[in-house]
Amino acid sequence: MALVGILVNPDAGLGGRLGFKGSDGKAEEAREAGAEDRSGPRMNETLSHFIELGIDVNFLTCEGRMGSTWVPDNLPNVDTIPGADPSNAEDTQQAVSDMIAQGIDLLLYAGGDGTTRDIVSTLQKVDREELPLIGVPSGVKMHSGCFAASVTGAAEVLGAWLNGDLLVGNTEVMDLDEDAYLQGEWKVRLYAEVMTPSSPRWMQGAKQRMEASDETDIIEGIGDHIGEMMQEDETLAIVWGSGGTLRRMAKHLGMSKTVLGIDVVMAGNIIASDVNESDLMQLLTGHEGKAMILLSPMGGQGFLIGRGNLQISPDVIRQVGINQILGIATPAKLLTLTALRIDSGDSTLDDDFKTKKYLKVLQGYRTTRLIKVSQD
Repeated sequence: MALVGILVNPDAGLGGRLGFKGSDGKAEEAREAGAEDRSGPRMNETLSHFIELGIDVNFLTCEGRMGSTWVPDNLPNVDTIPGADPSNAEDTQQAVSDMIAQGIDLLLYAGGDGTTRDIVSTLQKVDREELPLIGVPSGVKMHSGCFAASVTGAAEVLGAWLNGDLLVGNTEVMDLDEDAYLQGEWKVRLYAEVMTPSSPRWMQGAKQRMEASDETDIIEGIGDHIGEMMQEDETLAIVWGSGGTLRRMAKHLGMSKTVLGIDVVMAGNIIASDVNESDLMQLLTGHEGKAMILLSPMGGQGFLIGRGNLQISPDVIRQVGINQILGIATPAKLLTLTALRIDSGDSTLDDDFKTKKYLKVLQGYRTTRLIKVSQD
């Protein structure tokens, strides 16, 4: 019987709804500001769904918040090794090394890109780079291809691999320049390649940076469309998402937008900059006019919600309404998408998106397409 390691970085994703650009080195600050655990509950949800699949397997995890705290009571065949609380990168690396020494066949972990790099560095050190990984998406930013598309997707891909229905293949682990990222600049390079079960359905794939050099007119046209909407209704509050396309649109309209954060725009002016979830809820609940959310999907992966924009929480989305979400994508980016993925952190809300089946995406001046919502 296979032995699967379970590992949780309990600090991953803490700063997302607070508007932090990452949680590395900021866990204490995030908790003091009211941040709630993200990675542990998402691992619990993955394992709870896995139990429903009825597959026999042995598990090995760390004691405490690096593992056993988040394991459902009815998950069978679970052994433990020592864990740390609080934990850091060195504790993650030690746990991976100890699990490999115990003979795990695959590592299921909850974290973000930083956690992935800590794991990979250990695999390289102990010469076990062929060990398959499945990431439960739990960080603020997740560009690497070894993450599942959702918490339930992580359970499904684990089950399919254990049943022998999936082979493993190489995928990319992306190395983001954390200092540049915190300053609002996106610098990323290939850090390593790892093995993961090959499933376009359940695995998200690596983020692609897709932008055609001749799309300036298209982006400006999309910006003009949004500008006209603001002229027609000066009380329209727009939650303006992050990303290069949205930033260039804002610049075309004369606004200096936060590079990686979320801003709120009304009547052609930024009325709130780099907001967190609390800021958004306070502004939206006190706003008497209409509101909408502008988001640009991640190239290649297709995520519209749940990657790099955790400030736009389920409560924020419900306050604005699903029908008031507008995707923004140039033709070049649309070529990389087969569907829009939603990972809001609220399974009921995710199901509402799936029931809707399609979302509007603005691809040019007054040119809108309906893009299907992924059902996985």
